[in-house]
Amino acid sequence: MDERIQEILRRYESLTTQLMDPAVLADSEKLRETAREHAEMTPLAEAAARLARVRSQLGEARAVIAAGEDPELVELAEAEVAELEAEEERLVAEVRRLMVPKDPLADRAAVVEIRAGTGGDEAGLFAGDLFRMYTRYAEHRGWKVEVLSVSEGEVGGYKEVSFVVRGKDAYGDLRYESGVHRVQRVPATESQGRIHTSAATVAVLPEAEEVDVEIREEDLRIDVYRSSGPGGQSVNTTDSAVRITHIPTGLVVTCQDEKSQHKNKAKALKVLRSRLLDAKIAEQEAERARERKLQVGTGDRSAKIRTYNFPQGRVTDHRIGLTLYRLQEVLDGDLDELIEALKLAREEERLETSSAA
Repeated sequence: MDERIQEILRRYESLTTQLMDPAVLADSEKLRETAREHAEMTPLAEAAARLARVRSQLGEARAVIAAGEDPELVELAEAEVAELEAEEERLVAEVRRLMVPKDPLADRAAVVEIRAGTGGDEAGLFAGDLFRMYTRYAEHRGWKVEVLSVSEGEVGGYKEVSFVVRGKDAYGDLRYESGVHRVQRVPATESQGRIHTSAATVAVLPEAEEVDVEIREEDLRIDVYRSSGPGGQSVNTTDSAVRITHIPTGLVVTCQDEKSQHKNKAKALKVLRSRLLDAKIAEQEAERARERKLQVGTGDRSAKIRTYNFPQGRVTDHRIGLTLYRLQEVLDGDLDELIEALKLAREEERLETSSAA
């Protein structure tokens, strides 16, 4: 790591020098590119410089202790070492975090899809709990939520619900929620008081832009039909619902929430584009992650990632072995501790991967 830090500081010093070079100043494109890289490197370079200073001070204080000439100075140096070691540990963690390449999709809006899995009606109710959990978390973060499509369960909750979350780092943070979520509790319909296990799947996709994924009209089959379920007077009277099939991949997206066929088509295309981008990213990450032990954020949704156990009041994330005994708070949208722990695990993994490259 020390060698990487020295490389960073040398590169930052070189960029600083270039920004004062008349030849660079005269070339607007070169200046813009150099200034952008300099700005991106500044937080890391400053943290690395602070770490270098702390380590230098540590060396001086330890030298005083080793000399042992003045008991009073030794006592002061020992106290200083304790403080500097704590600061060194904090700075090492900060530098490691800043050395991880930024995810270019982190600031994108997140398209979230929740589907009831095994467990019948109870799975649908659990899907509703997850939807509430994410909307509460979005409120806490100051994000905006736009519902794209809803298929309600027979006794409440949802068979399926999809929505877009917009805000700073929405996809960057929510991407770790992709996977199978399992709940263990006594359903309201259970007369014997037995604990049931149900599941719901969560897919978090980066909202795609037109430049990310090319969708050709000839690759689409678009069907229109009459809406069903809640929706007012227009339900079952106009062919406003839209089903889009992407023929090359077989992906199917439906939308019937809007009264306008045009709006439903636009929403369905938005979801389709995001699913195609997600598949593209998952393929790229799977290729890079063949030798990884952790599968955080790779798009692999086949495995159970988290359990919500009501009798014990706990939430366990199986990817990182983290258990919190704050079940109700988590379901009320307090996901910060879980998501920060998952981000840290992901960053450490990416740093190890990039260091080995």
